[in-house]
Amino acid sequence: MSNLARKMQQEEVQQHKTAVKVKKVKIKNLWLSPGEKIMGVVFGAIVCFGAVHIISNQAAIYEMNKDIQDIQTSINEKEKSNRELEMQISELSTYERIFEKAKSLGLTLNENVRGVQDK
Repeated sequence: MSNLARKMQQEEVQQHKTAVKVKKVKIKNLWLSPGEKIMGVVFGAIVCFGAVHIISNQAAIYEMNKDIQDIQTSINEKEKSNRELEMQISELSTYERIFEKAKSLGLTLNENVRGVQDK
């Protein structure tokens, strides 16, 4: 019987050792593989590059719109000035004013002068 008990005891020790060996082996369960990590980094870089590109384009568009508005304001001011000058020209070129200016300079109206008629 002691031989049988010893065999049982040895089997228990061997089973215990094999169980311990199984516990020592770790299975690495990675969350992401290295390839997936690289793809994630590349995707993130592309997204960042795209965002920077879009923001720089929007800044350029903003600057261009600002320049257009400045030019439009300048055009409006020039048009206003031109209208005022045209009004001044029309006021200064009236017949009565020209006749009065000619009289003040000593010029007279000659009755022998005929007007040119369009045919």
